[in-house]
Amino acid sequence: MTPAPVAARPATYREVFAVGQFRVLFGGYTLFLAGETVRMLALSVTVYAVTGSPLMSALAYAAGFLPYALGGTLLLAFADRWPPRAVMIGYEMLRAVVSAVLAAGLLPVPAMLVLVFVTGLPSAVAAASRTALLPDLLDGDRYVLGRAVFSMAAGGTQVLGFAAGGVLIAAVGAPGALWITAATCLGSAALLRLRLSPYPPRRTGGSAGVTETWRVNRALLRRPAIRALLVAHWPAPALMVGAEGVLVPYAARAGAPDAAGPLFAAVAAGMFAGNLIVGRLVSPAGRERLAGPLALALGLPLLWFVLRPAPGYAAVLMAVSGFGVAYQLGLARRFLAAVPETWRGQAFGLLVTGTMTLQGLTAAAGGALGEILAPELVITLAGAASATAVLMSWRTLSPARPRRARRDLGS
Repeated sequence: MTPAPVAARPATYREVFAVGQFRVLFGGYTLFLAGETVRMLALSVTVYAVTGSPLMSALAYAAGFLPYALGGTLLLAFADRWPPRAVMIGYEMLRAVVSAVLAAGLLPVPAMLVLVFVTGLPSAVAAASRTALLPDLLDGDRYVLGRAVFSMAAGGTQVLGFAAGGVLIAAVGAPGALWITAATCLGSAALLRLRLSPYPPRRTGGSAGVTETWRVNRALLRRPAIRALLVAHWPAPALMVGAEGVLVPYAARAGAPDAAGPLFAAVAAGMFAGNLIVGRLVSPAGRERLAGPLALALGLPLLWFVLRPAPGYAAVLMAVSGFGVAYQLGLARRFLAAVPETWRGQAFGLLVTGTMTLQGLTAAAGGALGEILAPELVITLAGAASATAVLMSWRTLSPARPRRARRDLGS
């Protein structure tokens, strides 16, 4: 497949938001993020109040992430077989029902966790449908900037969502917050139903299910260009998340346990700033040239943690690390060009599934290492591993030169 040409100039956020259908999709996504953040926090608080167990509370929080791995393995084919609007609306209605059941307090804790996990399996399909629809709404560099807007929304939710969720739970209690989550799900579904145009499925005919999901996933991973771009997306930022897994003990060891929250917020703020600045001020070709250096910025700042910096300096280092996530903007055009259109939904779903799975594994690994090593050493090791992963993918992260491309074509 011939890669799409690099745009001559960067798009603007005004051009992105001038597209009415993008505004609708973004509005639905914002409601989804807000509701999901409040739901995860409220469920964790509810479970802890009932059980008094930090482990059960942590499992309640993780139940929002774990289904991605299983859903991405079993169900992703539906992202291309079903109309994207129907998938997103159906998932929002399912989330509304689940939130209402949790708010009503009808189930014991184990049943609540099973319900959240099982009904979270379609989350990978809904995320894939949403992401794959973006290139249909935005062309050229506007698509890359649209991806940046979605990333900034996710980062902004991490900065503001948990603080707002905490205030909300304090005001109306965890059950009340869960009812509000149900309302946001219904609001998102209504917005998508009334304002988003229907788009046809990308593939028709044949069967869709576990077998097709595995077959297409294998076919995607067998393509060298797609496999290399997936590997360039996955381990480096996931290892940074492994460092985040020990920020709480790091802050406690530094004598400032209350600094853990600002450290997490610094990561999200860096992600927001990186997508905003790199997306708007750097040319499309410049983003692709900077992909490698920005990816190194994920891990290199973490090496300084071996010196046990004070929380203020540590926050700066974490913000710089978060800024480096903007390297993915330099890969967005190439990934879209490498993926066959009929597999676009599943390809984006595979990208998200791998990201969520690796982040969960590295966070758990960071916590396990924290049992035997000082947290500053765990963070340092995570930074070194992230930088190593970047260097191993350097050829993918560096734009191909025309001379090398001609030689490859002639070989």
